[in-house]
Amino acid sequence: MKLGEPAQTVGDGGEGTLEITPDTIVFVKEGGGETSENGTFVVVTMKDKVTSDVAADEPAPITGGGWKWMAPDGEMIGFDSGNSSGVVMDKYNNADPVQPGAYQWRAQVFDLTEEQAKGGTLIYIDGEEKAHRWQMPSTDSGPNVAEVKKQLEF
Repeated sequence: MKLGEPAQTVGDGGEGTLEITPDTIVFVKEGGGETSENGTFVVVTMKDKVTSDVAADEPAPITGGGWKWMAPDGEMIGFDSGNSSGVVMDKYNNADPVQPGAYQWRAQVFDLTEEQAKGGTLIYIDGEEKAHRWQMPSTDSGPNVAEVKKQLEF
């Protein structure tokens, strides 16, 4: 899939369904009060919308689910790379289960080298351990680039 295309996913523990749409990608050296340890923060925002009649959430990384970045050479990079876990943006910092009929904006940040950030693949592992993949552009893209950059200012 491509940036902006939704995927129907299963929530954590097999509960509920989430339509997840990676929306915007931004490449920065500093953001949210942190400086990239590896050279480039890749910030991807997404809209998580519940499409079932029960609340749903993204699986926690400890269960093997969640977000990963696959570099062009195939290297897999986790959500907690470098200084990525310290980057916080108010609007995109939601982590509660999403209620039926509602949605939340979320973000995933990866701390990558310049080579790892060029044309990577965003991978999401859902509550049934199914992988959903999006080919990511190597430049700022999406409808909310300006807003995300403003959120990253500290």
